[in-house]
Amino acid sequence: MSAGSTISKRLKEEEQSNGEDENSRAEQEEALVALIEHRTKEVEHLRQRISYYKSQLDQAEKRLQDSQSKLARLQGRHSTASSNASLATKSVKVERRSISPECINEGSKNQPQSRTELLDQAEKRLQDSQSKLACLQGRHSTASSNASLATKSVKVERSSISPERINGGSKNQPQSRTELVIPSVNPKIPQPLKPAGLGAKTTIGLEASAASAVKVKAEKSHRSSTDVEVVEIKDRGTKRKFEQKEHKELIHLVRSSSSPTTIGSYTSNHIPSRHKRKLRSLAVCPVNDQLFVTSALDGLVNLWQIQGRGSSATFLSTTDCVSSGERRWPEDIAWHPHGNTLFSVYTADAGDSQISVLNLNKTQGRARVTYLEDKPHVKGIINSIIFMPWENTCFVTGGSDHAVVLWNERDENVWKPKSLHRNLHSSAVTGVAGMQQKQIVLSAGADKRIIGFDVHVGRADFKHQIESKCMSVLPNPCDFNLFMVQTGAHEKQLRLYDIRLRHTELHSFGWKQESSDSQSALINQAWSPDGLFLSSGSADPVIHIFDIRYNARKPSQSIRAHQKRVFKAVWHYSFPLLISISSDLQIGLHKKY
Repeated sequence: MSAGSTISKRLKEEEQSNGEDENSRAEQEEALVALIEHRTKEVEHLRQRISYYKSQLDQAEKRLQDSQSKLARLQGRHSTASSNASLATKSVKVERRSISPECINEGSKNQPQSRTELLDQAEKRLQDSQSKLACLQGRHSTASSNASLATKSVKVERSSISPERINGGSKNQPQSRTELVIPSVNPKIPQPLKPAGLGAKTTIGLEASAASAVKVKAEKSHRSSTDVEVVEIKDRGTKRKFEQKEHKELIHLVRSSSSPTTIGSYTSNHIPSRHKRKLRSLAVCPVNDQLFVTSALDGLVNLWQIQGRGSSATFLSTTDCVSSGERRWPEDIAWHPHGNTLFSVYTADAGDSQISVLNLNKTQGRARVTYLEDKPHVKGIINSIIFMPWENTCFVTGGSDHAVVLWNERDENVWKPKSLHRNLHSSAVTGVAGMQQKQIVLSAGADKRIIGFDVHVGRADFKHQIESKCMSVLPNPCDFNLFMVQTGAHEKQLRLYDIRLRHTELHSFGWKQESSDSQSALINQAWSPDGLFLSSGSADPVIHIFDIRYNARKPSQSIRAHQKRVFKAVWHYSFPLLISISSDLQIGLHKKY
């Protein structure tokens, strides 16, 4: 009996050993299939890069030859030997332009390898992986298992060839490989923020360009039974031309530093908002950098002019912008890209007007506020309106009816709506935005979903669901692949995503709330002009500033700015200034000095 039991134990042990071997082989084959898939895409990516940069090199050489010929012609006109010598030895900077440049880390001193060498290395790694897979498959010839394993869907965590930092939660990475580091070429970046040391005094950093004075003529007009001041905006002062912005790679900087950047000192000035109820919105004019507007629950829209590069602001006019039917206040506002009109959204209930247009150039005796006839939203509040950063002028609205609607301009003040989708969200759409490099409309909803809708194709480009409700979405102004989503999760309110990686969270951070446990959807964020900082209001009287390079999950600095909760703090694009609004009915002007 003992001999029989010993034999049976040995048989069981051999069966277990064989099973473990089979499992081990299966795991190895699965990993190799995934590795081959990854390296195949890596090779294709490198080939595309080489082809792209060859064409860029040809263009750069042509520009260099043109510059050299111009220099030769110029030298021929001057016979003075000294001037000829100085011109001949002058260094010529070749301006290289890239549609999607990948920036090299400023601290890196090592030169990148040639792209041909990188391609050869990638192809060699691919061949090694394929040979390993062939050897492994030769050891067990079961056709069915091979087929099932070869076709198994494997999620590969991509280690991007360009130095982009992805969320550090994953520990198992594919084997290390040489990074393709491509220098940034003619990035047209705003002046870098100058560190002021690592002392305890941490403040707002804003680099500004000079601005000239704007003449504003005020005229009196009467609307309904009240007198309001009408402002005619002259075509003078600092104007911004709307042109195609240039992409600046910032994703590789996310979570790259163990300490936040400190960037100067600031002073704060508070002025009464002239609103009787809580403020709701704040928007800086995109064309005239001295103007901004505020709106509140009293239905008024106030126009302000910045004085002294942000040291104070002057009240210019007020306009009653309540809806035509239910007398609702504007839920959200947006400037037209030309900077002469302001759009407001309301509600879809009771057949009320859904969108109004405030014309700031109308003269006395003519109506300043008009209402669009179309009413595409079917019920509930319209939560968000924003103009798209595209060549054709259009804007998008998102509502509590789950709908995202695109409005195209047909004629002056004639807009036609087109429903992009009504069923992709199962709850209220709380935020909408447009991506720069593609005609993709992002939408975030209370159903915890983030949707990217391709307007050209007419369908969803991607769908992503997270564990917490979403309240707004905000693309980065410099890196066209980076966007932020505000969520309801405590201490992880803000999330960063790369639109190319879709479901991969790059970083999450937030703040602790002292005065309230709930996360208000009225709290909003704004990007700094250089795309490196985020400002956020809070339920506390504090503005939180986040440096996306900081690898901690807390603010890089917090500014006690008001007496009550802060709804929003906007970075000015020309002045070294943050403008904030609060439920204390004050407007805060926080200026760097």
